[in-house]
Amino acid sequence: MKTLTVFDDAQSAGASVLRVALAGRSEPFTDGVTVGTRVPSSRVPEDLFRYVMVRKDSDAPHPSMANARVTLRVTCWHEDVDQAHDLAMLCQGLLIVHSGLVIRGVRPGTGPLPAVDDVSGADMSTFTVLANIRPRRA
Repeated sequence: MKTLTVFDDAQSAGASVLRVALAGRSEPFTDGVTVGTRVPSSRVPEDLFRYVMVRKDSDAPHPSMANARVTLRVTCWHEDVDQAHDLAMLCQGLLIVHSGLVIRGVRPGTGPLPAVDDVSGADMSTFTVLANIRPRRA
């Protein structure tokens, strides 16, 4: 009989990693940062400042079910383009050095790339990482 294995929510795990790691940082651009997995319902620029969103772009379990490779997209909104970039660079680094129960390892993907929120006009920066997800017996 085969062992039933599942993969926990990489999107939620990525957000949790950043939420905890950013709370302990002293850089001025990290003060008051909120981390979530959805765009805030209000798209007024002031409501988006200092917001980090983690979303799963894709995932592919290994045929052996010993690993899953997930692309996580992280978008960072801030008051200006420089702070959005600095926040994105820090978030990318924090994810790359992380290894835990759900996310076992991370490699850089694309970015950070500067962008402008198409609804609010707020500055943002976005990047992707490739995360290896640890299986769990169900």
